[in-house]
Parts: sequence; structure tokens; C-alpha cells
Amino acid sequence: MAEEHKDSNGAPPSSPPKTKHQKELYPMTPWKYDAFLHTFSVLVDLFFREVHPRGAWRVPRSGPILFVAAPHANQFVDGLVLQRTLKQEANRRVGLLIAEKSVHGFIGWGSRQTGSVPVGRAQDKAKPSKGLIYMPDPINDPTLIRGVGTDFEKEAEVGGMIFLPSVKGQSGSSVDIAKIIGPEEIRTKRPFKGKLPMFQLTGREDIDNQGNFSNQELKGPKDGYEGTKYKLAPHIDQTDVYKAVFSRLRSGGCIGIFPEGGSHDRTELLPLKAGVAIMALGTLAEDPDCGLQIVPVGMNYFHAHKFRSRAVVEFGAPFKIPNDLVEKYKNNQRRDAIAQTLDMVHQALSAVTVSAPDYDTLMCIQAARRLYNTGRKLPLPMVVELNRKLAIGFSKYKDDPRIVDLMDNLRDYNKQLHYLNIKDHQLAYATLTLPKVIFLLLYRISKLLVLSIGVIPGLVLFAPVFVATKYISHQKAKEALAGSSVKIQGRDVMATWKLLVAMAFAPALYNLYSISLAVKVYQDNLWGYLHRSIPFWLVYIIAWIIFPAITFAAFRIGEVGMDILKSLRPLILCISPTSSYSVQRLRERRTELSKQVVKVINDLGPDMYDDFEKTRLVSDPFREDGFLSTQEEVGVSTRHRDDESAISSPPDSPGLVRRDTTLSSRAIPRNESFSNIGSVGMFATRPPSRSRSRSSSAGGGFSFAGFPVSGFTSLDSRGGFQEANNKIRAAMKERSELRRRKSGFSLNESESDA
Repeated sequence: MAEEHKDSNGAPPSSPPKTKHQKELYPMTPWKYDAFLHTFSVLVDLFFREVHPRGAWRVPRSGPILFVAAPHANQFVDGLVLQRTLKQEANRRVGLLIAEKSVHGFIGWGSRQTGSVPVGRAQDKAKPSKGLIYMPDPINDPTLIRGVGTDFEKEAEVGGMIFLPSVKGQSGSSVDIAKIIGPEEIRTKRPFKGKLPMFQLTGREDIDNQGNFSNQELKGPKDGYEGTKYKLAPHIDQTDVYKAVFSRLRSGGCIGIFPEGGSHDRTELLPLKAGVAIMALGTLAEDPDCGLQIVPVGMNYFHAHKFRSRAVVEFGAPFKIPNDLVEKYKNNQRRDAIAQTLDMVHQALSAVTVSAPDYDTLMCIQAARRLYNTGRKLPLPMVVELNRKLAIGFSKYKDDPRIVDLMDNLRDYNKQLHYLNIKDHQLAYATLTLPKVIFLLLYRISKLLVLSIGVIPGLVLFAPVFVATKYISHQKAKEALAGSSVKIQGRDVMATWKLLVAMAFAPALYNLYSISLAVKVYQDNLWGYLHRSIPFWLVYIIAWIIFPAITFAAFRIGEVGMDILKSLRPLILCISPTSSYSVQRLRERRTELSKQVVKVINDLGPDMYDDFEKTRLVSDPFREDGFLSTQEEVGVSTRHRDDESAISSPPDSPGLVRRDTTLSSRAIPRNESFSNIGSVGMFATRPPSRSRSRSSSAGGGFSFAGFPVSGFTSLDSRGGFQEANNKIRAAMKERSELRRRKSGFSLNESESDA
């Protein structure tokens, strides 16, 4: 487990001669790694309701791998989730890069068990310095920084960094110091870029979003501008870090890194640090034949800071660094090689993450996904994939009048939902008759009362932990926000501190409960209810088993209860005459907006994807002939088998829907219904018939339609249908051959087409 798994800028050590038996600086012991992960991965199951691996079959089972994961939304939790998923799905052990400031206490002990590499970061050692700074000539000499009341000769350091302050919603910038000219002048290695840093250093307002000045005649800062506050950090020597990483990768091991350089709660990827490129290029420079591959990992969370939330860990396609970049790196063209490598990493991460410029845009994209989905409930990996495709489309056509109008309508729709304090899927209640609404309300209230019998005891027992975790996590979030230049609300530290506080407080609390019960038994046999022959120490042991069991049962039952509780408000609104009218109008508005979303996507989709059409490739995994079915419109059902159906659905959808449910669970989202979606075979990313070492998602097994089907795939011609059919048959033939080999049989003759 690690607090923050970072990389850092800095030059790597000069390439030493390759040795076969070089002792690792931070060795990984397999049995310690497995024992630690097995013990503490239970925290993942407790905190998250579901963690879906997707595309884990892409991870190579041998050879050196550099895992690059983003976004870094949770300090310690991200590393634990990544290590756990890789061990379960690919049987690979990965050593993470951890912030040096975290290598103490429990976190430090845990990092040593898993072979993590501590990294010193400039931002952790940055301190406010005296005086103010500004740019005397931002147009002709943008790397020159001048100070007022500063003492750069004593406080600054060549190779160190200078940090600008952050403002609400925008992170501060930083650059390396190239030269110290005097106590009030320094020169940076590169200019500051962007509107915010240029405004902070000049005070001028004639700056566009790229940081360019419209008034080229004014060379200096705004008249009377005194400057901005700043921080200075010393030069960080990363020699040992690079040695440890190179040694691990050359020996065929795995390194995991979060290349954004720090955890954050933003809706877009932060600029990637150069360290990830230096590690890859440096390893290949020392050993070009080591076979190093880079695997992008998308850490996609649904409310990452909330207890019992959900996550999708998506693995992208591995790629290798081209030989020409390695040659550039070895021939003193490092800047160009590093820049191109970072571009490759960024593109790979963009394919497995969902990025939006701000939270409001992200909410609109998610609303569009729900409306385009027309009420069908998708597995979490498919939700992430559809969000990503829509985010790309909205970004590409953000200035198109149709997108501008649609975004305005989506914002207004979200505001109305927020005003009524209901969810999008709950508008389905507006279609029910009044008697059905009343019956459904009474039925769910009665069910909630029954469930409360199993929830209240555990809730009372665990209440002190809930209060402590919430209070401390919010306090730590405030502290992290105050000391960070990239965080918006500091939510990225909440999940971490909730787990850490619960780990420390819960055992102490249950120990107190057990001791108190044992003392009471010792005093008067629990008011005389227990027989005198029962020893108090036995009661203590039994209590340690019963109290946690009651709490865990309350968690599971409470999940169902919370889903029901959230569904009561819209039912009450439907009963109220005034509120019922508002809900009905919003329902009608949703229908109109859904048509607009579908039309805009169908109009612009073909320009983004060559294979996009209104018809979609929809597979039925239960058919044995390998043929596919097509549907002309969204929401049209296909054949049924065992009460399960394949439907036409959004891009990359597996074409499966939930089974029929009772009236009490209708209009509750599939991901918040009475059963855990992860336990339903058709929605699981790991089908029971396959090895745990391979994920069936996105081109995996039958749980996601049985074969790789890309988003917005179409059958726009007979030739296209035949091509898709041939590929599917080939994949099924290969899979059948693999099964026969595992069973001890092989095909002596070619298998006929089914």
C-alpha cells in the first residue's frame, strides 16, 4: 500500500555497466508481498461495492512491464487496488513508486513488504520564500524571473524548482531553475505557460487561454504590479530511484507509477511528469533487449471518496518504445526522446480514462450517456467506455452549435433534477398510476422496516468509527487542499484516511466492546442470563467474532436498505399533486432531450468513427452458429433464452440486460439493486468457465458478448457483415482449440464452420 505513487523530474544516473547479479536497493520478497496483499486487500472489498477489472487479458504474463496508471484519485487506495487487481487477474507482482514523505509508520512498513521504491518529490519540500516575483519582459525574455525583496542566492538552488500559488479550481504551475543571476533574478529552464501563471507574473489581462498576449507593444508587466507569492524547492537527487527501477525492470519485474506526479480530484489528466519517460528510456538504454513494455491503466471511479462506491480498473494495450527514441536518448537528444515518449504515454492513458475540462461538463456527458442509453442498465465497464467515447466527441465538437445547444439543455436538465433532489432513473415513477405508486411506497417502507432490524445493531456498534472517519477525513482533505496546487476539494485523500482511521479505530473499539462484555460476565454473569460455568475469557473471544460479524452483516443489508431509502423520495413526490406535476413535466422533458441526444450523436458520430451507423452489431452469446443479430433502433429487444435477452444498446455494449425483477426493485438502477451486480455471471468480467488469470472484458470472454466488438460498430454492407462474421468464427475456432488443448485433445483436421 502506498500513499502517493509518484514519479519525479530529474536526470537519471549515467548508465553503469550491466551486471547480472546486482543487488536491488528495494527488494521484493514474493511471500511477503502475497501475504500483505492477501491480508489488506480485504479493505478493498469493504470500501468498494464493486471493483471491475477490464482488459486484464492484455497484461503480459512475463517480462518487464512499466504500468502507468491514471487518474490518481486516491492516495493509498489506488496502489492497493492496482496491486490486488494485477495479482488476481494477471498473477503479476508490481512494485510501486511511493512518495518519500510517506515511508514511515504503517505505510512505510507496508511499502517495504511490497517492494515499493520511495521517491523524493520537489513539491513535498517546497517552502514559501520571502518577497514577490514577476516577469520583467514576458514577450521577449519569458524565462527571466525578477524578484522584489528576494534572496535567490541563499534560498534558491540550480536544479531546484519554483512554484506559483494555486487558485480555486486551477492548479499552480512550476518550472525548474536553470541559473541564479543574483539575489533578485533567476532564469528558468523553460517559460511558464498558460493564462493563470502569466497573469500571476504580469498582472495583465490581455492574455488568451494559451497564455499569449494580445498587446505585443507592451513588453513588461502591468503598471504598478508588484508581483506574486511563490515557493522554492531544492534539487532532488533521484540517482537511487532510477537505479532501483532500472534493476527491477532489467530483471523482468514490474514497476507501477502514477505519472501525474500526485493525487488529485480533478476531472482531467494532469500534465505527465518526465520521470516515467526517463525510466522507460533509461532501462532500454542499458538493456535494449530486455523487452520492456508499457501498459496503461485507467483508474475509473464512481464517487471515489465515498464508502461502498464502485470502480473499473481498465488495462490498455501494451506498447514498446521505438528504437529510434532510445537511440536519441543515448545520443544526447534526451529532450526530444522524452517528449515523444510522454506523448505516447498520454495517448495510451487517454484511451482508458474519462477526461473532461471541468466537473460541469463531466456531469453533462454522464447525463447524455444516460439519455442515449434510453434507460438500459449497462455493466460498469460499458458505462466507462460509453462515457469516454462521448467525452471525446463532446471535446472534438465543443464549438458546434448542435453541441452547444445540447450542453445548455443538459445543464438545465441537471439543474431541475438537483432542484427536485431526485435521480435521472427515478423519473420512471412518473409513468406509474397513483395506486401503483402508493402500493410501491408502502411495500418499500415495509421492506425497509424489516431490513432495519438487521442494520440497526451493526450501525450502533460501528457509529463511533463512522463519525471518526468522516471527521478526520474531512480535516485531512482541508489540510491537503491547503498544501496542494492541483486539488480542487481534496477528495482524493478522503478514501485513504477513512480506511486508515477505520483500520486503527475499529479494532480498538471492538476490543473495548469485548472487554466490557467479559467484565460484565465476570461480575454478575450478564445480569444472571448466562450460566456461571461459562468463563469470561471465552465470552471475550466469542464477542470478538460476533461483533464484527454483526457489523459486516449490517453493511451488506444496509446497502439494500440505502437503495430503497433513496427510492422513497420520488414516490412521495409522485403522490403530492404539486410535485407530481413537476416530475411529470420533467419526465416529458427527458423524453424530448433523449431524442435530441440520439439525433446529435447519430449526426456527428459518422464523422468520428468510420464504422458508426444507426444500426449496430449486436451479438447473442447463447447462439451456437456464430451468426449475429442486428437491430435498427435503440432499445429493440432480440431473442430470449433462459429469461435473458440481448438488446441493441450503446457503443461497446455487450447487448445484455437485467433479468425481470419484482415490482419493488423496478426503476432502481441495475448498479443499485437488491443484488450485487458483480455476482451475476452475465455481468461479471471474469466468467466462471475461464481462468482467473484472464479478464473477459473488451475482447475477452462470453460475459461481454463473447468476442471483441468495438464501439459504434455497424453492418452497413453485406461485405462488412461477412467480414465481421468471419472474424467471429475465427475467434471461436481458436477458443475451441485452446479448450481442447487444455483437456488433452487437439484437432487433427481443420474445424468446420459452425
